Amino acid sequence: MAAKSPPQKPTKTSHAINTGGGYCSETKTFHSLRPPAIPPPPHQPLSITQFILSHLYSSTTPITTTTFFTILSAAQSLTYSQAIDQIYSLSSSLKIIYSLKRNDVAFIVCPSSLHVPILYFSLLCLGVTVSPANPFSSNSELTHQIQLSKPKIAFATSQTAPKLPSFPLGTILIDSPEFTSLLTQSSKQDTATNHVEVSQSDVAAILYSSGTTGRVKGVPITHRNLIASVVAFRSGAEPNPHAVLLLTMPLFHVYGFFMLINAFWRGKTLVLMERFDFEQMLKAVERYRVSFMPVSPPLILTLVQSDLTNKYDLSSLRMLICGGAPLSKEVADKFKGKFTQGYGLTEAGAVTSMIGPEEYKHHASVGRLLANMQAKIVDPLTGEAVGPGKRGELWLRGPSVMEARVSTGYVGDEKATAETFDSEGWLKTGDLCFFDSEGFLYIVDRLKELIKYKAYQVPPVELEQLLMSNPEIADAAVIPYPNKEAGQIPMAYVVAPYKKIRRVAFINAIPRSPAGKILRRELINHALSAALLKL
Repeated sequence: MAAKSPPQKPTKTSHAINTGGGYCSETKTFHSLRPPAIPPPPHQPLSITQFILSHLYSSTTPITTTTFFTILSAAQSLTYSQAIDQIYSLSSSLKIIYSLKRNDVAFIVCPSSLHVPILYFSLLCLGVTVSPANPFSSNSELTHQIQLSKPKIAFATSQTAPKLPSFPLGTILIDSPEFTSLLTQSSKQDTATNHVEVSQSDVAAILYSSGTTGRVKGVPITHRNLIASVVAFRSGAEPNPHAVLLLTMPLFHVYGFFMLINAFWRGKTLVLMERFDFEQMLKAVERYRVSFMPVSPPLILTLVQSDLTNKYDLSSLRMLICGGAPLSKEVADKFKGKFTQGYGLTEAGAVTSMIGPEEYKHHASVGRLLANMQAKIVDPLTGEAVGPGKRGELWLRGPSVMEARVSTGYVGDEKATAETFDSEGWLKTGDLCFFDSEGFLYIVDRLKELIKYKAYQVPPVELEQLLMSNPEIADAAVIPYPNKEAGQIPMAYVVAPYKKIRRVAFINAIPRSPAGKILRRELINHALSAALLKL
């Protein structure tokens, strides 16, 4: 699945760019205000694993003593030196014993464990495409993903393996003694002998979109995309090189996947949770003196509302970075000084971030564009790009953005690829956004989720944030509900201790994706079911 990078139009000279907000009035394009981040030449053979390891060896990280990651519930840990030895051994063993080749696809259905990061980096080193899936997916969901990615081999646990069909090279259980032996039976010398030359344009991973507005799509991410993301993201991350990062996001999701790669590249100590538990997370912050934690909006809300936070010492926390869905200003304000939002998506990786106290003050924003990223705000009605302060669909272009080519567009879905990219390689995100005059990006809502009320388009997120400003409401989701006069009216699902509001359906929990996005389609199906229509 190799492809050449899409041609990039030359950037206009800097005199046309508003230095305050990065907007070029000639091209109607927003440019990053960050210093340029220069990745390796794209023609240089290089896997993301090789790139990371070469950086680690040249850095000041003491790999023999620094903890790479710790599994909280099992109390297991590896130093960077041990992790690297296991990566070398596993990659060599998989090539020799299982005959894995460059551009083969490996389907991975495993919860977070000590072995998953080692497995990822070993496969990537061989040029094998990793395709991680949610271990809690239904059989039909897994079948759809397998049909898209066409894997040669699978990696699972004894609990998840029964969900899988047979594969040409079989299924390897990562919680078996046989897998453990693969981590130690080969040496660095064996790996050097079995070195695989990987092109940066090779597909490193097939990740699956959240499917909040349609069926899940397979998103191919190249080694070049990942390298460009890491290089661009470094200026906007936790500045302390010795920071301890607690990763609550699953490793099969783009957020967790990218944070894992970034943590390894920066030599951070990483704490993983096999399964999420809020109080266990608080205990981990206290025990490991966690300083940096990527989180989702529901988790931020729980941190604000829960009395458990008073039981534990959370003073080590220096930064919470939130992504996955918009967050209300009221909630963000409660984390002043320690909280920042960012924006990214499976097809583009990390897109925006905030750097420093001055930028953190823009609580409602998701930050400024990362290095090398370009953006447009396009009016969905006229198709014209608009300037600062005006709403429209966010379009993106840059080296970390998924490439719109036959071999690297959405896997097995040429129609979706054609709908998502324009002829110049711009990715249409489907998000309704605007930039302010200083280059800060604001997310309003998903375009496809806007409620068509008479002649108006109502963003559900704005109503949800209004509802959740009420301290008596724990969570809320707003969906379109059919109405003869208005076409659609906003209908709210509310998690609350009382039932005295009219146009509301009360529910035990709002269905959300692993990244915290509301799964509105599930609520719409519920709302339109025969039982509810009779009310």
